[in-house]
Amino acid sequence: MSQHNAAPQRLAPERPAVTHRKRMRRADLLVILSWASVAIVIALFLAEGSAPGFGDVASIFTSLGILAGLVGTNLILLMLVLAARVPVIDRTFGHDRAMAAHRKIGKPAFYLILTHAALLTIGYGIRTSSNPVTWVMDMLAINDIWLSVLALALLTVVIVTSLVAVRRRFAYEVWHLIHLLSYFAVLVAIPHQLSVGGLFADGTFQRYYWIALYVVVVALVIGYRFVEPVIVSVRHSLVVSRVEMVAPGVVSIIMKGRHIEELNAQGGQFFIWRFWTGTDWWHAHPLSMSAAPSKDTLRVTVRALGKGSRSLIDLPVGTRVWFEGPYGIFTQAARSSNRMLLVAAGIGVTPVRALIEQARVAPGEATVILRGPGDQPPYLWQEMLDVCTAKGAQVFLDEGPRPRHTESWQSADAVGKGFSLGAYSKHLLDTDLYVCGPSRWADLVIADARNHGIKEHQIHVERFDW
Repeated sequence: MSQHNAAPQRLAPERPAVTHRKRMRRADLLVILSWASVAIVIALFLAEGSAPGFGDVASIFTSLGILAGLVGTNLILLMLVLAARVPVIDRTFGHDRAMAAHRKIGKPAFYLILTHAALLTIGYGIRTSSNPVTWVMDMLAINDIWLSVLALALLTVVIVTSLVAVRRRFAYEVWHLIHLLSYFAVLVAIPHQLSVGGLFADGTFQRYYWIALYVVVVALVIGYRFVEPVIVSVRHSLVVSRVEMVAPGVVSIIMKGRHIEELNAQGGQFFIWRFWTGTDWWHAHPLSMSAAPSKDTLRVTVRALGKGSRSLIDLPVGTRVWFEGPYGIFTQAARSSNRMLLVAAGIGVTPVRALIEQARVAPGEATVILRGPGDQPPYLWQEMLDVCTAKGAQVFLDEGPRPRHTESWQSADAVGKGFSLGAYSKHLLDTDLYVCGPSRWADLVIADARNHGIKEHQIHVERFDW
């Protein structure tokens, strides 16, 4: 009698359509929970017997003001969660879409807080029958009202500096430091919310609910934004092992560390890097991997576009590296079909190159379009050709200046020949589109895709802005 030891069988990876349906169900659940949090806040306010009510004009203004403040505060807490880089949110929506939702919620939350302040002031003035100056002075003398005024001032600074026209005037690190004021604004507003009036009196369910809500949000922010990056950076102990010249002003930085596979990083994702040199340690560099991670190696490719990135060109070997991530779903995990069309411009080739290297595709299922000015080969061009040849993927190079009088993501030559996305893929409507490059250029690619009827869930974008 002989014994045969069969090798353990690996489960086949799920089809993209199955993975997509699971992610969409998770997304629906998270959206429902977000709306439910607003409904709970309103329901608790209306259910509490200590609410001012709507019996007279002053009470109407006061009640509506309190309600606006509660909903606005709830939205601000939701914004903080979206920006906390919580793994389930990042894996479901991706960093770009989570931050887009974060910015979208910002203005309504701010307007509700302003409405809260205005209505309460009016309600107090009607009840006391005093002049406006007296109203304000008397209200500022109430308990912790001054903390709410400070919180409102801090939120105003954050909102104003978040406007695109203003944001572009700051370096990323300066803007990011200002944005941290939103955390401080929430913290200084807590005593005011819990101490003013009888709405949050000791023993009320509403008080316990809001305390629990604050504890959860603060724990998520501290845990994922501050504690986890320190832990993983120490554990994986990354150092710069090589810096390779790719093109003038462009280098690949190869970093070695321990247990890199435990990060579960995927091609197409990015990390926020801090290189511990004497002059660069305070710079945060959001950079995508330019190659699929190995057991002990990560690689990024950097173009010197500003003061921060220029400092990385001559990065010393042996420099210690701390990081946050990986982030984003510009990966094969976002796919909804078997076919992929990847379009990149300039240094946008880096996540695309890592993504196609790791993608599970059969020959003919993937197509890559690289856009370049034509004065030199695209960055990592030979690597991309080698990877695509191994995968059986088609590669197209669109090079040359873009048309002067027509907005297009393509070269003037391609536009003159009537090319569009449909010219590169016969099965465009059954294809996932991945776009990486400058924001305005990426918008033009996406507009072309929508004109062809590609659905929103098939479009995946990595933008070069913040």
